[in-house]
Amino acid sequence: MATDYGRLVAQLLAFYEFRAKTVIDVGAGGGQLVEYGRAAGHVLALDNDARALEKLRERLKAAGLEDKFTPILGDFFRVGLEAEAVLFEFSLHEMPDPGAAVERALGMAPDVVVFDHRPGSEWSYLAAEEEKVAASWASLARFPVAREQEYENFQHFRDYEELYEKVKGQGGTSLARIAKYRKARDIRIPMTYGLALVRTDAREGGPQRPPASPAS
Repeated sequence: MATDYGRLVAQLLAFYEFRAKTVIDVGAGGGQLVEYGRAAGHVLALDNDARALEKLRERLKAAGLEDKFTPILGDFFRVGLEAEAVLFEFSLHEMPDPGAAVERALGMAPDVVVFDHRPGSEWSYLAAEEEKVAASWASLARFPVAREQEYENFQHFRDYEELYEKVKGQGGTSLARIAKYRKARDIRIPMTYGLALVRTDAREGGPQRPPASPAS
C-alpha cells in the first residue's frame, strides 16, 4: 500500500463537514478516498479517465457505496453540474490552469475544497510534479481562503519495483530521480500535502486566509 488512505479520509472529514451535502469530486477515479462518501449526501464522481472510473466502480461495489456515488466521465470545464461543494481530490495540480479551475468550481458550488500535494514535498519531487504543485497552490493567492491545513505523511513501498510501477507513467525525470532506491527495501518517502477551503462568502467579505499550520 503506497499510503495510508484511511488517514487521509479522516483528515478530510475533520477538515470539512460533508454531512448530507451533494459533492462534485474532481479526480475521483481510482476511488482511494471513497470512504468519505459515507458522510456525504451524494457524490458526483467526475473523472476524464474511463479506466480510472472503472476502478472507482470496483471500489464502490466492494465498499457498499454504490448508492452514494454517481461516476461521471467528462471534462471538468465542460460538464454542467451544480452541488454544495466541489472537492479537488489530488487533482488541482493536474489542471492546465489551476486558477481557472478554482474559478470554475466556485461557479458550480459555494464551497471548494482543495486536497493536494504541497510545495516542498519529497514525493512530488520524485514524481516530477513539483512545478505543477507549486503553481496550483500559488493560484489560490487570488482567492480568499477561509481555512488551510498542512499535513505530513509517507508513501510506503516494499521495494524499488513497486515504486517504479507507481511512477513509471510520470516520465524520464521521475525515473531518474527514483534510481537511488534501486536496491532499497521498505522504502518510506515523505509526502507533504494540504487542505484548503475556498468559499464564495469569504470572497464577499467573510473569513480571510490564515497562516497554514502543520499537523501530524
